[in-house]
Amino acid sequence: MADAVNRETVTILLLGDPGCGKSTFLTRLKAGVKRPGSQLASQPLDPLHDEDQPFIYDIRFSKKWFVLECYDTANPNQHWTTLNPDVVVLAFDISNRDTLENLKAWRQDVIRYFQRGTGERIPVAMIGLKRDLRVEGPSIIYPQEAYRIAQELRCDMYAECSALTGELMAEAFEDIARMAAMTTTEQGGQTAGGCMIL
Repeated sequence: MADAVNRETVTILLLGDPGCGKSTFLTRLKAGVKRPGSQLASQPLDPLHDEDQPFIYDIRFSKKWFVLECYDTANPNQHWTTLNPDVVVLAFDISNRDTLENLKAWRQDVIRYFQRGTGERIPVAMIGLKRDLRVEGPSIIYPQEAYRIAQELRCDMYAECSALTGELMAEAFEDIARMAAMTTTEQGGQTAGGCMIL
């Protein structure tokens, strides 16, 4: 692994309603992303503790090592508005429509607290959690609907996954990590063509 001196640190803030799955998502990442169906993917998770924040992840992207510092809004000792994140991830529970609707208010908070000046925008990802709980019914949230809302909220990418089963965890984290790594380049972390569905 590269020397710590050669690694750039990127701060990621997860925002979303309590209970939408943010902590479980970070816990699964810390435990190691396993493919669905693998024995380890179905084992119980040892939960992360809020006082241990930030949660640190070492990643490699474009032949460089990065340190991702991830903060979850559940931390009682750190008010999230005092942070200076490089990337914000808006999270919602795929099985709970209210958590999707509430992303509009969370997005306004991002603008209020992290807008860096006229014409500047912090990179924002949107992620649907608890994919394993998507069931047919009148309140079902299809990926297409969530993607449309991500576009309306001017998010740079949309992904969904299940921390419980491991489904799409590796892909979701890779795309968030790529966006985080891009914040260290001249082009920045925003996509050139708007929201990407992943």
